[in-house]
Amino acid sequence: MTESNFFSKSYSKEIPDGKITWQSPSNIALVKYWGKKKNQIPENPSISFTLDACRTTTTLEFNRLSSPGNDFSFEIYLDDEIKEDFKPKIKTFFQRIEAYLPFLKDYHFTIRTSNSFPHSSGIASSASGMSALALCLMSIEKELINSDVALSAVERSMDENYFNQKASFLSRLGSGSACRSIEGDLIVWGKHDKIIGSSDLFGVKFPDKVHDDFKNFHDTILLVDKGEKQVSSTVGHNLMYGHPYADDRFKQANDNLAKLSEILQNGDLKGFIEIVESEALTLHAMMMTSLPYFILMKPNTLEIINKIWAFRKETGLNVCFTLDAGANVHVLYPDKESDTIYEFIKSELVAYCQNGHYICDRIGFGAKRLM
Repeated sequence: MTESNFFSKSYSKEIPDGKITWQSPSNIALVKYWGKKKNQIPENPSISFTLDACRTTTTLEFNRLSSPGNDFSFEIYLDDEIKEDFKPKIKTFFQRIEAYLPFLKDYHFTIRTSNSFPHSSGIASSASGMSALALCLMSIEKELINSDVALSAVERSMDENYFNQKASFLSRLGSGSACRSIEGDLIVWGKHDKIIGSSDLFGVKFPDKVHDDFKNFHDTILLVDKGEKQVSSTVGHNLMYGHPYADDRFKQANDNLAKLSEILQNGDLKGFIEIVESEALTLHAMMMTSLPYFILMKPNTLEIINKIWAFRKETGLNVCFTLDAGANVHVLYPDKESDTIYEFIKSELVAYCQNGHYICDRIGFGAKRLM
C-alpha cells in the first residue's frame, strides 16, 4: 500500500448535512518512537497496547456550504466549551489531508469532543482525539462513495480494511501516535523487516500469534500530574534533529522491537519488563540530553518507580512501568496476577497521585462508531 492508494475516488452523491460520532481510544507505546521525518514519518518503528477506558468521544456535525470558500470552515468544542486555541492544529491537519479528502472545503464542521481523562497530561489525548476526528471524516467519505452502492460481503470486508488503513493514514497526519488508535490490541507503526506488513504510513495489527500471558493485560495509570505538559510532544520530537544520541536511539528501538516481537509470542514476561522499562527511561533520557533539555518526570514519578522495583524484587510478580511524554506512570501487569498487584497499587502507589486520582485501564480493541 502506497500513499497514492489513499487519494479519493469520485463521489457518487452529495450529502447536505449530517452528524457522526466515533469513540477512539488512546494507546501506550511499549517501544517508543521519538523523532519524525517529513510528513509525520517516524524515525523508528514503535509498538503499542491499545487502551480501553482512556478514550475520546468526538461528534462531527457537517453542513454543506452554499458557496464554498478558499478556506476551511469549522469550530471546535472541548467539553462543550469552544476552544479557539485548538483551531491552528485542526487547520494544519485539514491542510495535510485535503488532498485525500477533497470534500473538506464543501462543508462547515462543528467538532464536539470530550476525553475520559485529563487533556495534555501525557496520556496521548492527541492520539485518541485525532483518530476519532479522522474516523468521523472517513465516515463522511464512505457515505459519499458507497451510499448508493450494493456491496457484496467480500467487497464490504475489503472496504472495512481500506477504511481502517486510510483512517490510520489520515490520523498520522494529525498526530503520529494517533495511527495506532484505530484498531487493537497490539499495533505496530513504522517499517520493520521482522514485522510483516509494517508501514511508515499507517499502523498495522501485530501479525503474529500473541502468547496468552499478554492478552487481557492491565494498565493502571497513576496521575502524578494532571496539568498540561511543560513541553509539547511536537517540540520534543523536533529536538531529535541533531541530537547527539539520535542514531544510536533509532537503532536501539529497531533492535528492541525485534526482541519484543519474539517475547510477545513466547510469553517471556521478564524479557517484556526489561525492554518496556528500558524504553520508557530511554525516552526520558532523550529529553534530558537534547538542547534545550527538559525533565517531564516529577519526584513522585521516581517514588512510584522505586516502589515498583522493590515490590517486584520482593514478590517476583510481573509488574512493570512505562511512561509517555509526561509525569504519569502506566503500571502494566498480566491478568493472572492482577488481584495482588492491584492491591499493591491501591495501598502503596495511589498516595503519590495528584489528589489520589488514577485510572484503571486494560487492553482494548480499537475505535467504535456510536452514531
